[in-house]
Amino acid sequence: MEIDKQKYGEYVKEITPVHNLPKSMACAFLVGGVICVIGQFITNFLMNRMGMEQEPAAIWNLLALIFLSIVLTGLNIYPKIVKFGGAGALVPITGFANSVVAPAIEFHAEGEVFGVGCKIFTIAGPVILYGVLTSWVLGLIYWVGGWMGIFQL
Repeated sequence: MEIDKQKYGEYVKEITPVHNLPKSMACAFLVGGVICVIGQFITNFLMNRMGMEQEPAAIWNLLALIFLSIVLTGLNIYPKIVKFGGAGALVPITGFANSVVAPAIEFHAEGEVFGVGCKIFTIAGPVILYGVLTSWVLGLIYWVGGWMGIFQL
């Protein structure tokens, strides 16, 4: 069966998504900025209204942002934010929380062990693996550099 190259080319052109780079960048900037503003609001609230020092307020801020991301993922709202904001929603810690929770929700029907347990780090696993590996390699370089007198320990 011979495929008509012109019809195939038209089909590919029809189903290939068209991206508008300036619009995508603006959406990512907007969503990432809103997430940062929410985080700053939480930190300011905890420091000014609750009397916390900066470090505990920052920790509680992270926990609040992670919790909000988990709730919004569970309500199927965060995927819509990601679709609109792209990297602006995926790069912050909220995106990492979403990448852990989404597979857990999706594969929950397969059971606690083979569903949630096996699939929960499907997306986040490589990030964790390469983050730990990279930090170990950089730490080793720093340690060897300090031992050789290149870096001050």
